[in-house]
Amino acid sequence: MASLRFMGLAVVFVGAIGFYNAMFTVDQTQQALVLQLGEPKRTIQEPGLSFKIPFIQDVTYYEKRVLSLIPQDAEEVILSDQKRLKVDAYARYQIEDPLLFYQTVRNEFGARGRLEAIIDSSVRRALGRETLGSILTGQRNDITRSIGDEVNESVSSLGIQIIDVRLRRADYPEATSQNIFNRMKSEREREAKEFRATGEEEAQKIRAVAEKTRTVIISEAKRTAQELRGAGDSEAISIYADSFGQDADFFAFYRSMEAYRNSMGKDGTSMVLSPDSSFFRFFKDKEGVK
Repeated sequence: MASLRFMGLAVVFVGAIGFYNAMFTVDQTQQALVLQLGEPKRTIQEPGLSFKIPFIQDVTYYEKRVLSLIPQDAEEVILSDQKRLKVDAYARYQIEDPLLFYQTVRNEFGARGRLEAIIDSSVRRALGRETLGSILTGQRNDITRSIGDEVNESVSSLGIQIIDVRLRRADYPEATSQNIFNRMKSEREREAKEFRATGEEEAQKIRAVAEKTRTVIISEAKRTAQELRGAGDSEAISIYADSFGQDADFFAFYRSMEAYRNSMGKDGTSMVLSPDSSFFRFFKDKEGVK
């Protein structure tokens, strides 16, 4: 009886384990492929609780959501106008047929390798037909759309659907960028030299005109000054002559006072003259009589 009880408990225990192993859950973001000894048996794409043969069948899960593929290294391509570009493309895809996906690439790691090769090849073919101008303009969207269509046709046999393929970056290679920078620098330096030469030429013209104007103004000023000085001297002589004609004694007195003021300044000038000199006649007498 004890052995029968033990066998019964063992059967119940094994049955419980088998029943537990037979159940599996498919999440809303997943789809499943049931395998029996490595051979696909059925595909489950609806979420919920499902069953399989315990210990014989296994379940492989695949993402139902959109996946991203971003290559680690940018690829260098040659355009139709022989320009070189470093292109970094990315793609978004979805596993549409888990069975076909399992039979062709097994898992996401295998799909990544196949997709990178297909996308790289399509990008090279598509960009090899285009020029740099078309890539930098509004035609870029048409180019990426054609790349996506071509890639989609190539991966349909892998159970994958391409949602989108985009060019994330399209730059010149480092060597080409350096050459372009050097050409731009040389061009700017040449333009700067031309501007400096033009400015120096204009400055010379302006300085020449200014010097000429200065010379003319100074000459005119000197001429005007000479004319005014001459007119003033002439008028002074005329006034002196009229004054001398009207009162000779006063004119002599005025001239002597001017001579005293000019000769006896504040500069400490010493003069040695005879007291009887006519220079001091007004010091002795206001009439100037010796």
